[in-house]
Amino acid sequence: MSDQILANARIVLADTVLQGSLLLRDGQIAAIDSGTTVPKGAEDMAGDLLLPGLIELHTDNLERHIEPRPKVDWPHAAAIIAHDAELASVGITTVFDALRVGSLVSNGKPNYGEYARALADEILGLREEGALRISHFLHLRAEVCSETLIAELAKFGAEDGVGIVSLMDHTPGQRQFRDTSQYRNYLRGKRGMSDAEFEAHVASQQALSALVGAAHEAAAVREAARFGAVLASHDDTTACHVAQSARHGARVAEFPTTHEAALACRDKGIAVMMGGPNLIRGGSHSGNVAAQALAEAELLDIVSSDYVPSSLLAAALMLGDLWGDVARGVATVTRAPAQAVGLTDRGQIAPGLRADLIRVARFGAAGSLRGTWVAGRRVA
Repeated sequence: MSDQILANARIVLADTVLQGSLLLRDGQIAAIDSGTTVPKGAEDMAGDLLLPGLIELHTDNLERHIEPRPKVDWPHAAAIIAHDAELASVGITTVFDALRVGSLVSNGKPNYGEYARALADEILGLREEGALRISHFLHLRAEVCSETLIAELAKFGAEDGVGIVSLMDHTPGQRQFRDTSQYRNYLRGKRGMSDAEFEAHVASQQALSALVGAAHEAAAVREAARFGAVLASHDDTTACHVAQSARHGARVAEFPTTHEAALACRDKGIAVMMGGPNLIRGGSHSGNVAAQALAEAELLDIVSSDYVPSSLLAAALMLGDLWGDVARGVATVTRAPAQAVGLTDRGQIAPGLRADLIRVARFGAAGSLRGTWVAGRRVA
């Protein structure tokens, strides 16, 4: 790969913004220089922002491509490639694809069936073939309130490179769905459940949780260690939830639902991750704590795009404006997630790191992506 120079950019470094240029060599950042000069052969960034590539730890976006409409199963290779291209187009250069492990098989509903092992094989296969533009890792969402969690986890091993295992407990009446009226509205909208079907579902899930919940949680913690994966909690609501997450060794708290839980995470040294859609919309669609409120309280470390990939860049810029510090806002979607999962070769612009970069033009509060580079190669 020949040398490349990206010149006349506002380069977002770890703690400041520098007007200057980058020299890229062999897929890495070789040098950083200050100034507005555009050397011969360099690409003129015209004063646009040059950011580290965005790092996404938890996204449901692949599911939308796999099942574009209810009961429509799209060809998986095409769906994965389209998902990959979409992420590149919004500046995401590293993604941890979230796959559910733990199914409900006794109720006969196909949307609760097992799929993670087969889909992981397809993602890893396409990655090996060089079909994907950005870096893909696996994130296993361990559904504690399920029937097959232990058997599904057993199908994965250290050779799969699982990066994250999150403890997902969606038992009705607690955590994200502690307000069952909100849960009722959610299931009515998503699955068209009648009141009678909803009541039966709640009762069966609560009974299942009482039967297997503790054993499944312990198994997920144990298997995360076997994979060498980072453990994440999910929807912690109380200080007691956080204390349990800390005992398990969780390093990231995905979407704590209350200020109390976020504050407890700070006390336990657990990084708090909130959703970009929550921040952009001004609040949670489930009635939980607002991401902006946590940002204003200095309790927000990492942002995930969750179900809207473009929200990652928008959230970083919004936080930079809120805090009056562009570099700090950008760090929530680059350096902080990289550090949380142990990726030491990316997440900031510095000599010797991967040349995962994005070019962004600002238009008021908005940002327009002008280019994406992965290991020095232009992919969008």
